[in-house]
Amino acid sequence: MENFSELNLNESLRHSLSRMQFKIPTPIQAQAIPPALLGKDVLGTAQTGTGKTLCYGIACLNKLLIDKSSGALIVCPTRELAIQVGEVLSGLIEPKMNIKAATLIGGESMQKQLKQLRRRPRLIIGTPGRLNDHLQRKSLRLNETYFLVLDETDRMLDMGFTPQIEKILKY
Repeated sequence: MENFSELNLNESLRHSLSRMQFKIPTPIQAQAIPPALLGKDVLGTAQTGTGKTLCYGIACLNKLLIDKSSGALIVCPTRELAIQVGEVLSGLIEPKMNIKAATLIGGESMQKQLKQLRRRPRLIIGTPGRLNDHLQRKSLRLNETYFLVLDETDRMLDMGFTPQIEKILKY
């Protein structure tokens, strides 16, 4: 893959990538995006700043645009990374795409997050602890989640999040 226009993407997403001036994929993007678009599991490792978020972000948003009933969950080890991922993906989402997102992280107002969840977002980004909190409260349902991303999985495992991730996966 030499440029993003070679991908079989939803027209709105192609427009969004063009608007953000993404033209030539990085090596990790060229390798990871095509199989992710086919729904295959991908394990990607690359240095910071190589565009890994866009790897799964493009495939995730394309799936949500094609299948209006599916959802996506992105699990991040820290609040800061969850916020950063949310900002990157929000930059790709255009109003006409009709994809609502929610960022569920500790240290933020639970009321604000419950309000976000009442809007029925199909893209959920969060940290393990807060995601489990919402699952226990039954304010978050993952039964229609098709797309799952464990961002910085090695770091989450090092931080002791294995039991929390396993609980999330049960849903």
